[in-house]
Amino acid sequence: MTKADLVERIAKDVSLSKAEAGRALDSTIEAIVKAMKKGDKVTLVGFGTFSVRKRKARTGRNPRTGQAIKIPAHKAPKFTAGKALKEAL
Repeated sequence: MTKADLVERIAKDVSLSKAEAGRALDSTIEAIVKAMKKGDKVTLVGFGTFSVRKRKARTGRNPRTGQAIKIPAHKAPKFTAGKALKEAL
């Protein structure tokens, strides 16, 4: 499912225009991203939790050459599925 498919589904389910549904989805995604940038968790009960995970610096290998490379520390997004989502699948 693409973003356009999701917008179309939202518009149909709640009787909105596609433009309104698109703005609502964009606003939701933007709010989640802003919260994660601040280091907050975003929990949607029954669906899951979005959070930021800190990854330590480490040494890896270039798969093509086998040469050791340094991978710097960074933050990565993390999603943990909620109970209702797990049961639905």
